[in-house]
Amino acid sequence: MHVPRHARSLAELGEEEIGRVALAWRERAEAARSEGFTYVHAFVNEGREAGASLPHSHSQLVWLREPPPAVAAEAGGECGLCEVLRDAETYEVAARGGLVLLAAPAGRLPYELLLAPAEHAGGGAFESELLPGALGLLAEAIRRLHAVEGALPVNAWLHDGAHWHIEIVPRLSVLASIELGAGIYVNTVPPERAAATLREVAG
Repeated sequence: MHVPRHARSLAELGEEEIGRVALAWRERAEAARSEGFTYVHAFVNEGREAGASLPHSHSQLVWLREPPPAVAAEAGGECGLCEVLRDAETYEVAARGGLVLLAAPAGRLPYELLLAPAEHAGGGAFESELLPGALGLLAEAIRRLHAVEGALPVNAWLHDGAHWHIEIVPRLSVLASIELGAGIYVNTVPPERAAATLREVAG
């Protein structure tokens, strides 16, 4: 549970409460590594359609012996996220404290977002001084999504890879056979429009 009071969404937490969530993530990641788990997959599911097991806002951290395939695939080569950030003005929703929130240029679902350090930051998200700010900006992103689409289900996870970031996926459409069977995602909201819409609402 993120807070002892009842809160349905991370978006309801204040700055101090979010700071405590960041500290808990950091301490659990340290515990995982001390026991030989090299990767911690931290995530937030909100809403039954997004797989939430409880109506109360909470995080889950899965301890893994090695990085998952999506993270391992980034090893070596150019940083794709840095390329995206170099050309991000069209997709930018908000930027503060060395972090940027943008509509994912190749989002799988409507209003998919990326939240990342503006400068290259490889691995070490749990130790980063930017983590509390990143969780605060995540809460703001969810508030903006709520302002546009109501209290929608959402998945968000920390991707602690070549350039750590948080991926935010609102569950506004159902994954059907084309997505599940062919890996082709149908996104009905262009990222430029998503960014413009989210910029206009208060976070």
